[in-house]
Amino acid sequence: MEKIKLRIIGCGDAFGSGGRLNTCFYVEAPQTRILIDCGATALPGLVQQDIKLEEIDTIIISHFHGDHYGGIPFVLMDAAARSRKKRLSIITPEGGKVKITALLELLYPGSKVLEQLAVDFLEYKTGQVMQTAHFGLMALPVIHSEASLPHGLRISIGDKVISYSGDTSWTETLIPLSAGADLFICECCFFNSRIKGHMTYVDLQPRLADLNCKRILLTHFDREMLKQFELVKEECASDGMELMI
Repeated sequence: MEKIKLRIIGCGDAFGSGGRLNTCFYVEAPQTRILIDCGATALPGLVQQDIKLEEIDTIIISHFHGDHYGGIPFVLMDAAARSRKKRLSIITPEGGKVKITALLELLYPGSKVLEQLAVDFLEYKTGQVMQTAHFGLMALPVIHSEASLPHGLRISIGDKVISYSGDTSWTETLIPLSAGADLFICECCFFNSRIKGHMTYVDLQPRLADLNCKRILLTHFDREMLKQFELVKEECASDGMELMI
């Protein structure tokens, strides 16, 4: 039974609170390398941690907000500059290819990066298992900006399961999403400020007993949450952190 390494490239909110980078998690498994979300600061974060970008097989996006998928154009530009030949799969909610192509054109007009690379754009369907050569993926809807098509993700690699809430307020969907997961990465943006679309610690903490996961890791912190860390009992992510699953 081989271990999976997860490295935190970024665990901050959209505003870089505390100097933290946007959301991006790097999964290093025996036969595959995956990015879970790819926020706008992902590329410098990956470079800083000496990640070999050419080894990344797949990028999985939870929803269409810039701090979760805005780094894809820069990763693709870097791949083109290095004449990458290896295929890359980008898995998103519906409409990913159109949005990412448009974003590339806005940021780098006329670059035609996608013509230089072997990129497969795939879309997951809510509640359906997508099986790839090296992992299974199921996405469930969560509560965030509806226009961003928010989803929680459940990734099965061998006998291991990594679940990720995406951005969301508390929702009962988190119970089946996290059930039996070896690691559940759960956003907890605020400590006690209730803002629809984001988790508040005072709402999450009493529901932790309902989450039947082996390990929980909190992420996506606002300044308010960072200031209250001494009151948080659960494990909290930090940029550069490494976990073995």
